[in-house]
Amino acid sequence: IQHHREVHVVMGNEACDLDSTVSALALAYFLAQSSPAPGAAFVPVLNIPRADFALRTETTFLLRDQGIPAASLIFRDEIDLGGLHHAGLLSLTLVDHHVLPGADAALEEAVVEVLDHRPLERDRGPPCRVTVEPVGSCATLVTERIAQGPPGLLDRTTAALLHGTILLDCINLSPAAGKVTPRDVACVALLEDRFPELPPRDSVFGALQAAKFDVSGLTTEQMLRKDLKVLSSDELVLAISGIYVDLETFLLRPGLLQDLDGFCQARGYAGLVAMTVSFNERHEPTRKLAVYSQCETLRGTLCRALEEATTPCLHLQPLPSPWPCVGAFAQGNALASRKKVLPILRAAL
Repeated sequence: IQHHREVHVVMGNEACDLDSTVSALALAYFLAQSSPAPGAAFVPVLNIPRADFALRTETTFLLRDQGIPAASLIFRDEIDLGGLHHAGLLSLTLVDHHVLPGADAALEEAVVEVLDHRPLERDRGPPCRVTVEPVGSCATLVTERIAQGPPGLLDRTTAALLHGTILLDCINLSPAAGKVTPRDVACVALLEDRFPELPPRDSVFGALQAAKFDVSGLTTEQMLRKDLKVLSSDELVLAISGIYVDLETFLLRPGLLQDLDGFCQARGYAGLVAMTVSFNERHEPTRKLAVYSQCETLRGTLCRALEEATTPCLHLQPLPSPWPCVGAFAQGNALASRKKVLPILRAAL
């Protein structure tokens, strides 16, 4: 700000999973090398506080594996985006999301580009450049963008980050998991073609999946924060946490109810939806979900919305719950990931 230097920030969503992180790092690096804008600083920002980074176990694993130290990263609590915007120095590119949460609404007018792979929730007119495509991984869109740019800008480290991210997001390109598209497959092939020394897909996916599902050392509060999305209406705020253990195991954690209550009260959440996923050896997912709220009306509204949803239909089957304030369900439609469930919950709010 003191030097009046323009800052172009590339930032993923506030769950800050591997896709958001790598998409931000790779695209910012590409823009820094290819942009004609003289003097602008291109800064990838991880959209979580630094203290939460250790919970992103698959991300810490891949970056460490590629020799990228955490000290070289910039986190959301280390850059004053509001101050930069107020000074007229901020340009913002959003990757892996295209709508800023309410708390960041003031930054909307700084958004110059969007790359996302979820359905478009709001139109952005020119001059904002919008790429929203239904691929399995946002890293696929970043790979395509880099491949269309000047030759020679893709290095092995960036390729390895993108390669691992697409494989993890698309469950090793397995059609049974319902995430992969031909464009994801094409980008993985392109990266392997340019860098034949990349490790085999199975070993990359296996290592990342193991790191992602390793929650052995985490408290319940950390598990809820590890992969967290937040929805808000005028009246209330709802948390949606991706949980990486079986739902029954999670519900029987010692002190769970106290932990859920404390987590929601501390953050002002009226309720929480926990979504669990596990995969068999054929990469087929099993999904379950739990709806927690001390407010019976809200809990009933959310459960009804999920049970009666048609786009998509979730085919929920009630499961026994140890607590009256928690509704538990097996999700028959195992291909409906959180990305598909969020719009149902948003409409219910």
